[in-house]
Amino acid sequence: NANIAREAARAADLSRVEVRCADASITDVYEDAVPADIIMACGIFGNISLNDIKHTVEHLPSLASPGATVIWTRGRWKGEDVTPDIRLWFAESGFEEVVFDGPTDATYSVGTHRLVSAPRPLDRGVRMFTFFR
Repeated sequence: NANIAREAARAADLSRVEVRCADASITDVYEDAVPADIIMACGIFGNISLNDIKHTVEHLPSLASPGATVIWTRGRWKGEDVTPDIRLWFAESGFEEVVFDGPTDATYSVGTHRLVSAPRPLDRGVRMFTFFR
């Protein structure tokens, strides 16, 4: 996947896009890449515990530049829609919602939030989440 992403970025002449193969759950991996203007948290929140989702959202301001945008995804199934909680955790962590797309006829959802509070220094040595699937 990383090689395909690198090649796609190169083909699109996106010289500022860097693709890494690293443990995305550990904040130290981002030390030389933060603060970031755009943070993609896609394919994560459906594969970690609710506590880890909250913990991850709480640490995103330490990865972000002022006004940074976070794009995240989470599936929704009958009886299991945790997106209202996730949206609340973003608000509690200093983000405002830009848009939330969760079509009623689909199980996916995509949220976009912008950091409105002050960014924080990188929280070094933190494991934000652990995949369970």
